[in-house]
Amino acid sequence: MQALEAIRKSIGTADDLQSVVKTMKGVAAANIRQFERAVESLADYARTVELGLQVLLAAQPDLAQPAPQDENGTLGAVIFGSDQGLCGRFNVQIAEHAAAEVREQAGGKDPRLLLVGTRIAPLLDAEGLCVDEQVPPATSLAQIGPLVRDVLMRIEGWRAAGAVDRVILLHNESLGGALYRPRTQRLLPVDTEWLERLRGREWPSRCLPIVTLEWGDLFSSLMREHFWVSLFRASAESLASENASRLASMQAAERNIEQRLKKLNMHYRLSRQHAITEELLDIISGFEALAAEGQ
Repeated sequence: MQALEAIRKSIGTADDLQSVVKTMKGVAAANIRQFERAVESLADYARTVELGLQVLLAAQPDLAQPAPQDENGTLGAVIFGSDQGLCGRFNVQIAEHAAAEVREQAGGKDPRLLLVGTRIAPLLDAEGLCVDEQVPPATSLAQIGPLVRDVLMRIEGWRAAGAVDRVILLHNESLGGALYRPRTQRLLPVDTEWLERLRGREWPSRCLPIVTLEWGDLFSSLMREHFWVSLFRASAESLASENASRLASMQAAERNIEQRLKKLNMHYRLSRQHAITEELLDIISGFEALAAEGQ
């Protein structure tokens, strides 16, 4: 009976763990959709910013040309990881991707690395990369805005100090469901080909807006909004990918628990049947012994 009680406790523990895993699956699935909707909504705002830039480029295209990119300049990289566990290979995958991209683009110079999240730091250290700054990642939509402002201020500090000439963003992006992949995005300097495409794009209506404010200030403001959108999207996509990886991990854990429960229940039934059989045999043996004494 002690063995049956131990098996029964194991089954109860597995049932409790299964309930926790199912809850975490539901939370991860809800978070994925929440962050994906944020990215979808951000696309409308990004289009508004692009329309504003399109008007300015059409008005004074010569002033919109950024400084040529220094391919040998110092690289700055913003890498989005995680501070939370139970997310499978999320941090490993982005760390491997970041290490390869930074080595390829650094050009032999020591890069400046800003890490969003702490769990990826040891992985980058193992790859021989030194993290200069770390900030905690956002865990909700409300925290993404303050995080973006903090990252922008740190990048501006790099630029003001002449520490970097180029800045890239490295993060995972969700592909829907439990799928995601790493992505590299150039933040600075501004992509001239993208500006040329904006300038050559057809205006969606017959009336072209008139620029009445000072051109340079308006252009700078719109570019700041473009940078804000890029960082916000990177953070939201990273969070969606983190939850996608967590969902995949919880699905695998749920399958393992179900298999464990099947084995435990089968073992319990066999052990219980064996115990009942032994008790019946004891009763029969006792009865036969008593019957033999009565004769």
